Amino acid sequence: MIWWMIAALCAFFVKGLCGFANTLVFTTILSFADNNINISPVELILGYPTNVIMAYRERRSIRWKICLPLTLLVIAGSIPGALFLKNVDTNRIKLLFGGVIIVIGLEMLFRELHTQKRKQSKGLLVIIGVLSGLLCGLYGIGALLGAYLSRVTKDSSSFKANICVVFLAENTIRLGVYGWCGIMNADAVRQAVILIPFMLAGLELGMLSDRFLSEKVIRKLVMIMLIASGIALMINSR
Repeated sequence: MIWWMIAALCAFFVKGLCGFANTLVFTTILSFADNNINISPVELILGYPTNVIMAYRERRSIRWKICLPLTLLVIAGSIPGALFLKNVDTNRIKLLFGGVIIVIGLEMLFRELHTQKRKQSKGLLVIIGVLSGLLCGLYGIGALLGAYLSRVTKDSSSFKANICVVFLAENTIRLGVYGWCGIMNADAVRQAVILIPFMLAGLELGMLSDRFLSEKVIRKLVMIMLIASGIALMINSR
């Protein structure tokens, strides 16, 4: 249980600071000791209220033109993704997604260093939206959402607001699908309830730390977490 407590504290510190990557941290800490099918429902229960808290906190920065179409695409992908989690050996998918995320993260970091902001691409929106849904359904990981939203939001408040709105919608659908598939059970709920104080402490520390960091530093942290997400997925695919 001590590792679950540490995972919750660390994961939601990152969530409060960057707006995402809590699943990456939570899963990475625990995946060597337990199966993803046991970890995902617990993290989903813990992550749901954090998305409510952060979306409300940054509500003035929500841009519905960005998050609504992305939400629909993510929901479309999350249903088959959650079904795959129950029925498919996903190691090869982890390897593929991990490679894609690393490439996107490196491209974003290169683009940030050379400072040219690109226009929103509708084709990219569709591809990333559906792939994000599959990735969220399989592992609850929103790395591809982070990759897209970091391109089209102007600051960290806007990034956090919009990604948490999308996560909130996707989490709602995934809760239902997990329940229907039997992935969500009483043991997962009990485990999550025990971890709530650690989740809240980590989230508050992350949001407080955000006040002391510049926008540029936070954007680079987001990109580093993306690359780390890809590496972790590839390692855990073995």
